[in-house]
Amino acid sequence: MRSVTDAVDLLRTASPAAVDVFTRILTRGPLSRTDVARLTGLSQAAITKAVAPMIAAGLVADHHDSAANGNGLPGRPASPVRVVPESLVTLGIKVNPGDIIGVATDVTAGILVTAHLAVVDTGFAAMVDAIADVVQRLRELLGDRAERLAGICVAVSGDVDTVGGVVRESALLGWADEPLGAALHERLGTEVLIENDVRALTIAEHWFGVGVGTSSFAIVTIGSGIGCGLHVNGEVVEGAFGVAGEIGHLPLTSEQYVCTCGRRGCVEAVASSSAIVRAVASAQSTPVATIDDAVALAHAGEPAAVEAFDRAGTVIGTAIATVANLTGPEIVVITGEAVADYDLYDQRLRAAFGAHAFGAAGNCRIVIRPHTFEDWARGAAAAALRALVLQRYAGLGAAPKDTEHTLRGSSAPA
Repeated sequence: MRSVTDAVDLLRTASPAAVDVFTRILTRGPLSRTDVARLTGLSQAAITKAVAPMIAAGLVADHHDSAANGNGLPGRPASPVRVVPESLVTLGIKVNPGDIIGVATDVTAGILVTAHLAVVDTGFAAMVDAIADVVQRLRELLGDRAERLAGICVAVSGDVDTVGGVVRESALLGWADEPLGAALHERLGTEVLIENDVRALTIAEHWFGVGVGTSSFAIVTIGSGIGCGLHVNGEVVEGAFGVAGEIGHLPLTSEQYVCTCGRRGCVEAVASSSAIVRAVASAQSTPVATIDDAVALAHAGEPAAVEAFDRAGTVIGTAIATVANLTGPEIVVITGEAVADYDLYDQRLRAAFGAHAFGAAGNCRIVIRPHTFEDWARGAAAAALRALVLQRYAGLGAAPKDTEHTLRGSSAPA
């Protein structure tokens, strides 16, 4: 196995054309060189020039297939190129109010090891220590593979300044303007990328899931918060200020409902797990402490619980219709911890979507895909890899480049 330094240095200094080639092989491979040329629009000579140093650095390799040539016909053996999964390792950490989940993944986002730590103190200093403990545990579990570590990303809910590494606002954690990236750099002695959790999940789906071969999609998460990740015309939407897709804070319900963010009328004010629990508890003489309690009452037909879930489904469906009208996704994936109880939302959600989606925007498919918190952490690991490959953040060791020029100068997935 070649030195990880060679592979990382190559990615940090790769030309836009080479970045394009690598991302195509990563997300679509194994691919013949002819297929890479077709997808990128580059010449065969340019493909050879880009691939040769990747092979030398151990990032990609020839994948021999004697059963067919590149066209599925008998004849000369094909030799497509594929990424070498074990060439690099990235760590992804998902931060929740009650626990921290970490995973280490290979280049294809395959999970190698996982670590979990329950937390009680969600204060910033305590959480920095807890995140550092999870990182150390992952390193220990990786053993010798830890030498191939190329990036770390921590995913947090809320308004995250990814470039600056600052959590500007996270209502679930009770944080405001916390310099998480700088604190972890000091604690760990290495740069750490900080990313919004839903956007990180979208990044993983873009490169390794539903986004492969899909020009536009959205991910809507239902649970302790209501989030949305957007992938439009081949790019993950980040927004000029790092905020995009915050459908949980669209003012689509009555101002009588107060959101955890302090504003009134937000989607989350009636559709988050805590909002549903509050609504059911206020109408019950018996204690309703958790979302599981509310779900049980709704399944039993208790009117207040049924009404709470109906109200949540209606406002979420309206929010999804708003996303469809604005961005026109081919598919909307609904996920999150509340998906297990999706039957309680489904009818009202789809009715509201159908009522508010305009014209052909209503043709987008709504599908359910359960995710575990390990999947969220995997999204963070994918975000670390993407930042490295696209040379976007100094936090992973690369000097900041003119990212807009890099992306517009090639057709690399963003």
